Amino acid sequence: MKLLMIIVDTDCREELEVLLRRNDVFTYSEIPGAHGVGQSGARMGSAAHPRTSSIFFTVIEEDRVATLKETICSYCEACAKTMKIIQWSVEEIV
Repeated sequence: MKLLMIIVDTDCREELEVLLRRNDVFTYSEIPGAHGVGQSGARMGSAAHPRTSSIFFTVIEEDRVATLKETICSYCEACAKTMKIIQWSVEEIV
C-alpha cells in the first residue's frame, strides 16, 4: 500500500477529484485552502499572495500508483498545470 499526498492549486481541485474517480479512487481526505511557500511561490490566501492549495491524501494499492500518477501527469502536461505528488509506503492501517 502507498500513501499519496497530492498538492494542487485550489482552482484545480475539482479536476483532481474527476481524475481520482476515473482511476477508481473513491476514498481520500482533503485539506482545502492550505497556505505555504514552495517552488510556485507563496500561497497565503491574502491580498499580496491570493492563491491557495488543496492537499489530498489517499491510500491505494502499490500496483495502482503508476497508472494514477500517469493520469495526473498527462492531465497537467495537457493543461499546463502543476500538481505535486508525494508518496510513502504504508506498513499498516489500524
